[in-house]
Amino acid sequence: MTEPKQANAGKADPGTTGHEWDGIQELNNPLPKWWLYTFYVTVVISVIWAVLYPSVPGFRSHFQGVLGYTQRNEVAENLRQAAAGQAVYRDRIRDLDVAAVKADPELYRFSIAGGRVLFAENCAGCHQSGGVGTKGYPSLADDEWLWGGSLADIERTIRFGIRSGHDDARQSQMPRFLADGLLPMKDVEAVADHVLSLGGQHAANANNASNDRGKSLFADNCAACHGDTARGNREVGAPNLVDRVWLYGGDRNTVVQSIAQSRNGVMPAWTGRLDEATIKMLAVYVHSLGGGE
Repeated sequence: MTEPKQANAGKADPGTTGHEWDGIQELNNPLPKWWLYTFYVTVVISVIWAVLYPSVPGFRSHFQGVLGYTQRNEVAENLRQAAAGQAVYRDRIRDLDVAAVKADPELYRFSIAGGRVLFAENCAGCHQSGGVGTKGYPSLADDEWLWGGSLADIERTIRFGIRSGHDDARQSQMPRFLADGLLPMKDVEAVADHVLSLGGQHAANANNASNDRGKSLFADNCAACHGDTARGNREVGAPNLVDRVWLYGGDRNTVVQSIAQSRNGVMPAWTGRLDEATIKMLAVYVHSLGGGE
């Protein structure tokens, strides 16, 4: 019976590393030359890269690199070039009134494209994406407006805000009928029942006597702002109470709370925070969402 041939027969003995486990020895084979040469090349490249580009950290800063390149500088340059490309449009928008911006097809397209981004950055946090609104923040995509939905109305609201503290802000103040002692709770509830009935909603516990009392109380306390037919008044920001579009909710408890405690939300004034072109672009974009008049 012949002995099995050794795997390394005919080759120089590479020796071992001295490690052995369960009779298995670890041979000390040299690394392949192609691997070593590749490794040496990567080391050389890394040294060159560390010299050309920012690399070694220091106590207060880092080695800036011979080329002085940073991605931050590249981004800044890209932004500068983008701003320079937009400047020709933004300068024209700044110098025109918002109606003229909308009438110019080129500026209108630019305003819609830019306004979408600006809205996402500044407005969507409250009014949601696409201006659909949420509880306490009105939808900008329907045709219900507290202060008017024309381009000029929208621009003014964006520019000066609502109850923002700006001298030219939209101002309205609904009384806190219960909290300020103007009406007792039973009268507040009667007014709420009447308001709900105006839009075809009827509370389960409402009756004719309550509705009649609510109607009389509404005429005495609410009609001055909301109108005799309760269809609202844009001059004072009083909402339409007949259309069943509710900012805070249209269930009885919510309506009672609105009458009892009032709401008086605040929209910030964007003048001074945003430049003229940005405000006009936002006005054009909001107007285009579907509810602009």
